[in-house]
Amino acid sequence: MKITLFFCCAALLAFSGCIRTLAVSAVGGIADDGFEAFTSESDLDFAEQALPGNLKLLEVMLKSDPDNERLLRLLSQGYASYALAYLEEKDDVRARDFYVRARDFGYRIMRRDAGLAKALAGSLDDLKAELAKRGKDDAPGVFWSAFGLGSYVQLALTEPSALAELPKAEAMMEFVARVDSEYYYGGAHLFLGALAGMRPQMLGGNPEKSRAHFETAIRLSGGKFLLTYVYYARSYAVQTQNEALFTELLTKVRDASLEILPEFRLANAIAKKKAAILLAKKSDLF
Repeated sequence: MKITLFFCCAALLAFSGCIRTLAVSAVGGIADDGFEAFTSESDLDFAEQALPGNLKLLEVMLKSDPDNERLLRLLSQGYASYALAYLEEKDDVRARDFYVRARDFGYRIMRRDAGLAKALAGSLDDLKAELAKRGKDDAPGVFWSAFGLGSYVQLALTEPSALAELPKAEAMMEFVARVDSEYYYGGAHLFLGALAGMRPQMLGGNPEKSRAHFETAIRLSGGKFLLTYVYYARSYAVQTQNEALFTELLTKVRDASLEILPEFRLANAIAKKKAAILLAKKSDLF
C-alpha cells in the first residue's frame, strides 16, 4: 500500500509538472503576442509604467520552464528596451545593470546548446569558430546577447574588464549580420555601424565601414526603423564632425510619423525622444 501510494503521488507530481510546463509554454505564445502589442504602443510614459510589471511576470513564468527560449528572448529584449528607452540619459548605472540582465537572459538562450556554452566560456577565437558552424536559427539568441553586452560596454568604457568584452559583442553581431541581416530591422548592421563610428580610428574605428553598415540597415528596414538614423547621427556624424548630416538625420526622425512602422511605434517614439535630446546638444557636439 505504501509503495502504491508513493508511486501515485510521484505520478501526480510529475503530471502536475508537465501540466505546468505545458501551461507556461501556451502562455508564452500569448506573451509573444502581448509583447507585440507592447512594442506597438506610442505613449512612452504609459509603456514605462507597464513594462516593469510585465517583465517580472515573465520571470515568474520562466521559473516553471527555465529553458523556455521564447520567454528568455522576451526578457532579454524587454530589459534592453527599458534601459535604452528610460535609463541611458538619466541613470547610466542602472542602465548598465539592466543591460547586464538583458545579456544574461540572452546568454541563457545560447547556453542551452553545449557547443555555444563552451565557446562562450572560451576565447574569442573559440566563439568565432563555433559561430562559423551556426545558422539563422541561432541569430535571435546571439543578437540579444550581443545587444545587452555591447550596450553595457559602451556605458562602461572606463572599465578595462568591460572594454575587453567588446570584441565578443562585435563577433556575435558580425555573425548575425552574416546569417540573418534582416533580423530586427537590420539591427546587427545598426550595432556594427555605431561601433565602427563611435571609436576613434586609432582604437579601431572606421568611418567608412560605419557609414556602409548604417546605409545597409536603412535599406533593410526601408528607412522605417528610426533608431538607425539616431545612431548614425550620434556616432558617424559626430565622429566625422559632419554637422549637416547630423542635422539632416535627426530632422528626418523628428518629422517622421509613428505610423510608418505601426508594429514598432514604441521604438520609433524612443528614437524621436533621443533625436530631440541630441538636437538640443548640437552646439556642444560641433
